[in-house]
Amino acid sequence: MADLIKVSAQSRSTAVAGAIAGVMRDSGYAEMQAIGASAVNQAIKAITIARGYLVQDGFDLAIVPSFTEVDIEGNERTAVRFAVFKRPVDLTHTNPQSNGNS
Repeated sequence: MADLIKVSAQSRSTAVAGAIAGVMRDSGYAEMQAIGASAVNQAIKAITIARGYLVQDGFDLAIVPSFTEVDIEGNERTAVRFAVFKRPVDLTHTNPQSNGNS
């Protein structure tokens, strides 16, 4: 199993993106976990930024989200888990450098 990248609401999306890119370059697979809407938002932003970092390496990212239960100080919480996979770059259908407004 890959190292788990834990994302919080306070995580810097660019720092998490760098971690994702590093893990993907090394092993081609990453797992992320976020609890709460703000943390999930930071995780999605980080994945989006990481796509831009990795396009120059010749691959894109695909994610598969799922729910998992985690114990935090005796309380069970629902986390969103993201499995991140490599996929070939298809520049005809995706622009990882776009901000989504074009």
